[in-house]
Amino acid sequence: MTARLVTDDEIVMNFEVDRYMSAPSPAERELLIRAPAPVLDVGCGPGRHVMALVESGRLAMGVDVAPSAVDIATKRGAPVLLRSVFERIPAAGRWASALLLDGNIGIGGNPHALLVRLTELLRSDGRVLAEVEAPGTPTRALSVRIEWSDRISPAFPWARVGVDDIGNVASRGGYQLEEIWSAEHRWFAHLKLR
Repeated sequence: MTARLVTDDEIVMNFEVDRYMSAPSPAERELLIRAPAPVLDVGCGPGRHVMALVESGRLAMGVDVAPSAVDIATKRGAPVLLRSVFERIPAAGRWASALLLDGNIGIGGNPHALLVRLTELLRSDGRVLAEVEAPGTPTRALSVRIEWSDRISPAFPWARVGVDDIGNVASRGGYQLEEIWSAEHRWFAHLKLR
């Protein structure tokens, strides 16, 4: 099943619900190996990455603002909280890594503000593992809505960050870009606090 993210100017981005609900793919599992514990999964959705981390014996927690996603994650046994990353987060300053997968570097429509917020939550040697957009994709703030079946969500702020610009976005947020790689037709970046 595919839902769509639709911008105010009618740009359509597919949202792969089946992937979102299933176990992490091989590329995602490889990425999770790079995430030192404890791991904070920002925008964790139904908790698939959190569960994979916990099942591998690592301390992890997810946060998400969608009650339905948090309900699914909780029923799976994933340690998740229903809240925004911009609200109070337990163990602030002690997280070793943060995940921004499935485009979640766009949460809130301001990647700079999100990365700065994560500097408050991560320890001094912390890192962010983020999924970014393919080469040639411009970095920009958006207002989007989710459309699936006959339902349409209210609009919310989002952003897209292209792989070509992640180094600049990281630097402005207080990080250095350690690595960029592609797997399964997706792009990922490893950012480390400076």
